[in-house]
Amino acid sequence: MDLGIGGKRAIVCAASRGLGRGCAEALAAVGVELVINARSAPALEETAAAIRARHGVAVTAVAADITTPEGRAAVLAACAEPDILVNNAGGPPPGIWSDWSRDDFIRALDANLLAPIAMMQAVLPAMTERGWGRVVNITSAAVRAPIPALGLSNTARTGLTGFVAGTSRQVAARGVTINNLLPGIHATDRAEALDRGVAEAEGIDIGEARRRREATIPVRRYGTAEEFGATCAFLCSVHAGYIVGQNILLDGGATNITI
Repeated sequence: MDLGIGGKRAIVCAASRGLGRGCAEALAAVGVELVINARSAPALEETAAAIRARHGVAVTAVAADITTPEGRAAVLAACAEPDILVNNAGGPPPGIWSDWSRDDFIRALDANLLAPIAMMQAVLPAMTERGWGRVVNITSAAVRAPIPALGLSNTARTGLTGFVAGTSRQVAARGVTINNLLPGIHATDRAEALDRGVAEAEGIDIGEARRRREATIPVRRYGTAEEFGATCAFLCSVHAGYIVGQNILLDGGATNITI
C-alpha cells in the first residue's frame, strides 16, 4: 500500500532506540524526511546514519532534552513546520503511591504531558493553515487500564489523553488528525528495565521474569518496534484522515476491556 506521504517531513521525538526508532524507520521506509531527537548525541547520530543508509532519506539529528523549552526550540529550529509530529518520551520510574514527591510528579508531567502539548501548540497552526497534518502521541496502555506500579505515568499520560480528546476535534476540519498509540509491553529498553525490577524484587532471573510477563499476554510474546512503527506510519498516511482522537492499543490483547 502506498501511504502517500513520500517527501513529507516529520519530527520524531525520542527516536534513537525503541518505539521512537521503530516509528522513524517506518516513516523513512515510505520516503518521509526526518528530524529525529533524543538526549544522547552518539546514539542519535548512529541511528540517523543507519536510517540514511537503509532508506536513502534526509535525516537530521538534534540531540536535546525535549522536555525543556531549550530542547524543543532546538528541534523546531531544524523543522519549524513539519507535516508529521510523533511525540514520545521515556516513561517515569515505577513505584507505589508513597514513593513519589511533588517534584517527581512535576518531572513526569513535564516529560509526558507538557512537552507533547507544547510541541503540538508549536506545529498545529502551520498544519491547519496548510490543510494537512498528522500528530501521533506515544502514550501507554495504562491510560485505558491503569497499572498500579506506574502511577506517575498513569497520571501524566491520562492528562495528555484528555488534551488530545478535545484538541483533535478542533483541528480535524482543517485536515489535521491527532491520535494516540498505546503500547503494551514491547521488546525495548523500558521493558527490560521493568523485568529487571521484577527479577530483583522476586529473586528470579530476568529471563524468568520475562517468561512470566509473556504468559499474561494473549499472543504470548512482547511486541516489536517494527510492528509498532508500521501502525504509526499508517496513522500518518493519507488513508488515516478519518481516524480522529483515538487511543489505539498495541498490546497483544493484554488489556482485557470491551471499549
